[in-house]
Amino acid sequence: MYILRKTSTIVLMIAMGGTMAHAETKPAATDIVIVHGALVDASGWRAVHDILTKDGFHVTIVQEPLTSLAEDVEATKRVIGQQTGPVVLVGHSYGGSVITEAGADIKVSTLVYVAALQPDAGEAGGQLMSKFSAPNDAMRVVTNRATPDKYFFIPPAKFRETYAADVSAPDAQFLADSQQQLAEKALGAPVSAAAWHTKPSYAILTTQDHVVSPELQRWMYQRSGAKVTELSASHAVFVSQPDAVARVIEAAAKETINR
Repeated sequence: MYILRKTSTIVLMIAMGGTMAHAETKPAATDIVIVHGALVDASGWRAVHDILTKDGFHVTIVQEPLTSLAEDVEATKRVIGQQTGPVVLVGHSYGGSVITEAGADIKVSTLVYVAALQPDAGEAGGQLMSKFSAPNDAMRVVTNRATPDKYFFIPPAKFRETYAADVSAPDAQFLADSQQQLAEKALGAPVSAAAWHTKPSYAILTTQDHVVSPELQRWMYQRSGAKVTELSASHAVFVSQPDAVARVIEAAAKETINR
């Protein structure tokens, strides 16, 4: 009887040990919320979404209205509220302003800036962009181009060279033809809080960017102390290099898991 109990105990310990070892190596479930930038929508993030999902993460992409900073922040907060947390909050381009403010939410643990604006409290995205000269002539045209009701857009003929120089011609044309225009007032609104002061941030610096200049990106990311990965890529790095973008997001997620 004693031998039977002892054997059963050993078997149970082995089984539990195997389960524990498996739990230690299995990635913890982490919610990733992605906020797209201006002039595009969530569809361009499909490849990044699929990589992260395959690797076991729960991914949600916010479809912002791009009508005002306040409304874009609220749209992001609604999505954050639906997560179980902790949340890795990712922002591209103008979406960096959105996550800087929305990232103050208690569920958000880590911020990831992808070729993104990273303002401080009281700063507006447009204010930051004026800090350095426009990266090229095409972008200077864009900054002076808006609809009568003051929404920014890139003329389709200039889109690829400005936004997506390293993206295939058909894909760049689709991005150009499906632009989601940005309200001028959204770029001019200051953020009320800067979550990167109290939460760790990662950043992807795109060295061939013709929208948010690499010099501005470097200045912002050095100021915040972000962990920077430099990629030789255009502003559309999430389309041209989805694997590299996913790797940075996963690194941020693993830090969230381990803290």
